[in-house]
Amino acid sequence: MPVKVLFVGDIVGRPGRKALNKFLPGLISDYAPHFVIGNAENAAGGYGLTEAIAQELLAAGFDLLTSGNHIWRREFLPYLAKAEKVLRPANYPAGAVGKGYAVLHKNDKKLGVINLEGRVFMRSLDCPFRIGLALAEKLKEETPCILVDFHAEATSEKLALGWYLDGKVSAVIGTHTHVQTGDERILPEGTAYLTDVGMTGIRDGVIGMRKDHAIELFLTQVPRKLEVPKTGPKKLEAVYLEIDEQTGKTQKLVRIRKED
Repeated sequence: MPVKVLFVGDIVGRPGRKALNKFLPGLISDYAPHFVIGNAENAAGGYGLTEAIAQELLAAGFDLLTSGNHIWRREFLPYLAKAEKVLRPANYPAGAVGKGYAVLHKNDKKLGVINLEGRVFMRSLDCPFRIGLALAEKLKEETPCILVDFHAEATSEKLALGWYLDGKVSAVIGTHTHVQTGDERILPEGTAYLTDVGMTGIRDGVIGMRKDHAIELFLTQVPRKLEVPKTGPKKLEAVYLEIDEQTGKTQKLVRIRKED
């Protein structure tokens, strides 16, 4: 029997959490995943995460939460430093709190998860390619089934990492841009790839934020904090994977979108 994984795209604010409440139970019923993972770096008001919201998401059915460049909310750092079920990107320099990978166990199934952050148009971090490969080799000592959440801006960097890790991990799934792409495929050596899984939150905004704020920012170029809309139609975007538990190769890849 394959290892079945449901990975949910960036959860944005309270509307994203409401979308989870509406759509996640049905997806769990339909796909019966062994592991449910979600990127939660925008789950608290669109920026970062809090301990209370992390606990809320884990109670809602997630086995692990991944993140990215917005995870460093100062009041969250003490929790992140000790959290077993919240990851931060593994390629931050030594001294950054938290951990960037985990091995999940449920019944007789195992899944390794690696969280990485891109460098193009983002921070000058340690190399996600070299660190991703080293962690993949380490996790393979426990399981061949390995999922990579690559939180990156540039599609070229994401696709390059997919090819680089083809056959070395089970899946490279992109996050961060909040725009679901239609390029899902299983690469020649068995690695599932999707440039961006998308987001979970308000459908009719700009990457989950208020569209009037985003338009004002682009028109005036005056910096401002974008806010999450309070109301509006919601969506959940995700990907479902079936991974051969002996070889670690992905056998099935389904891109998912649910809307109000």
